Amino acid sequence: MGATSETAAFEQGIRPLMEIVLPDKKDAVIGFRAHPQLQARIEELARKSTEGQLTEEERAEYSGFVRANKFVAVLKRQALSLG
Repeated sequence: MGATSETAAFEQGIRPLMEIVLPDKKDAVIGFRAHPQLQARIEELARKSTEGQLTEEERAEYSGFVRANKFVAVLKRQALSLG
C-alpha cells in the first residue's frame, strides 16, 4: 500500500497545477534528461549504495536524487497523460 498510495495521492494532488503548467512545456518535460555529469554522479552513488559504501553525507545526497527522480517521473507521466 505505502509507496503506491503515496504516489497516487501525490499525483492527484499536483494534477491541477500540472494542467496549468505542462501544456506549453509538455515536450520539454517528456524529453528531459539529467546532465551527463549529474547522471554520472547519481550512478556513482547508486553503485556505492549497492555496495554498502555510502557515507552519511552521500546517503543524504543520494536520497535527494532519488526523490528528485521520482518527482521527474511523476511530471513525465502527467505530461504524457495530457495527450
